[in-house]
Amino acid sequence: MEPSQLTRFEAAVLPHLDAAYTLARYLLRDEHDAEDVVQEAYLRALNYFDGFRGAGPAEGRSWLLTIVRNTAYTLRANRRPDAHATEFDETLHSGGSEDEHPETELLRAADRETVQRALDALPVEFREVIVLRELQDLSYKEIAEVAGIPVGTVMSRLARARRRLERAIGAATKERD
Repeated sequence: MEPSQLTRFEAAVLPHLDAAYTLARYLLRDEHDAEDVVQEAYLRALNYFDGFRGAGPAEGRSWLLTIVRNTAYTLRANRRPDAHATEFDETLHSGGSEDEHPETELLRAADRETVQRALDALPVEFREVIVLRELQDLSYKEIAEVAGIPVGTVMSRLARARRRLERAIGAATKERD
């Protein structure tokens, strides 16, 4: 690869490492598999970067997330579903103020756990669009490109996923109270 191509790759694709990992983590539910998928996706992106026609980081993000998604689905297809799934503990990765009251922090942790469980319970096609929209802030068009589905399907999956999340979180909150 020429130095100018490598510089272009670094500018277009490397800034999206966190987004790639987040998507892989939510699709696979396993941090080690997510790391492997991101590494494989970046290798694929580097190998096929000659075919990338995007002009900037925005196009690089969609292109990379498409590769991450496809790599994750390939891994899932080659393994038993959820055989290595472990629950992601959001409290390990969240920073909090030491000045907060312990009860407040406990309630926040419970809320995060409720949302995480509700997300994990969603079918992968719903979880995927929620993560891409709400966590990665992609447009409907970008999600359609990443997922390889029509924009209308993106919108309907998002609506159904949001309804399922709302019901699951509401039920969990009622149980907790």
